[in-house]
Amino acid sequence: MIMEEEPRTVLERLIVQNGDDFAGLSKLIGRNPTYVQQFIKRGSPKKLPEVERGILARYFGVAENILGGPPAHATKTGIRLIPKLAVGASAGPGAIPDHETLAGKIGFDEKWLRKQGLDPSKLSLIQVDGDSMSPTLNHGDDIMVDNRMSGAMRDGIHVSRLDDVLMVKRLASGPERRLSVLSDNPAYPGWPDVDGAAVTIIGRVVWAGRRL
Repeated sequence: MIMEEEPRTVLERLIVQNGDDFAGLSKLIGRNPTYVQQFIKRGSPKKLPEVERGILARYFGVAENILGGPPAHATKTGIRLIPKLAVGASAGPGAIPDHETLAGKIGFDEKWLRKQGLDPSKLSLIQVDGDSMSPTLNHGDDIMVDNRMSGAMRDGIHVSRLDDVLMVKRLASGPERRLSVLSDNPAYPGWPDVDGAAVTIIGRVVWAGRRL
């Protein structure tokens, strides 16, 4: 049972399951890069402080008591922290990096996410790079990507990879698994007839936020 596990064991298991790393989580809680590793591997500190424990519990969506908090009246904030990746989806030219790294988190109400039919564990945030999707999406906008890809593709704005380029474009399905890959900005060309097998769809864009 999880309740019987040591908090260090629980935290390490959650990190592995979520694909996180010690340094990134240490940064998330405002500590030096080795803080989480020292807690897990060396037992220092003996217990996670209340503030740091609360941040980690909300991030992983678990009760604080399994990370060493008091067992009584664990309250849920209802806020789900969605990872923001240090990668840009090109709305113009640009290449995807060799790997994605954590750039931070943005909190969303979990009930609202589920009401939209979204699975919070399958969401990520990235930034738009370029203006080929203006005025719908502008350079620097944060976009939420639903990484679930099951069944037939729904027409709409997607993040996809084509010729090793990560891009955000409007996709529309055609006959015989052909795709239209289009820009909303008329100044940029689109590809009205692309072999669907050449396009790797990462996920559908379901939300966008921007600085005013």
